[in-house]
Amino acid sequence: MKNKIMLSTLFVLALVISACGSAMPTAAPVVGTAAPVIPVTGLATDTAVSAAMPSSPAVVDVSQNATLGSFLVDSKGMTLYIFTKDTPNTSTCYGGCATAWPPLLTTGAPTAGTGVTASLLGTTTRTDGTTQVTYNGWPLYYWAKDKVAGDTTGENVQNVWFVITPDGMQK
Repeated sequence: MKNKIMLSTLFVLALVISACGSAMPTAAPVVGTAAPVIPVTGLATDTAVSAAMPSSPAVVDVSQNATLGSFLVDSKGMTLYIFTKDTPNTSTCYGGCATAWPPLLTTGAPTAGTGVTASLLGTTTRTDGTTQVTYNGWPLYYWAKDKVAGDTTGENVQNVWFVITPDGMQK
């Protein structure tokens, strides 16, 4: 018992010393509490989807390839998808679904790039209060397995996920 008390005291002392020696204050962990869960809620980066909130309005552009023709992408060329189980202007993709298929979020009205019909762009409020971009009423998502601009590996996943064309239709 005495050894356990001594080890506990040393552990706390080590935490205090390390916190005092740091330029950045750190809090000691509280035993029995869980770290907050931060869902992936999507913006694309140069190589993959990240969990960061947007700092500016989303931009929707058009890309194309020989297999799918023209389809929507974000400003970095990451492919955007629709979920056919959604209803107009309402996302049904939350929890694990939103981890695999992060929504395209925006601050403010989204911007239409070349080839995108501005009147088809819109937004919907998600249950967590974030604003998701819609196109022709379809909430837009990324596919977490797309790693670089131009990837379209989410096309026809489970026969419910599809790229969306500039005219607002699923491929």
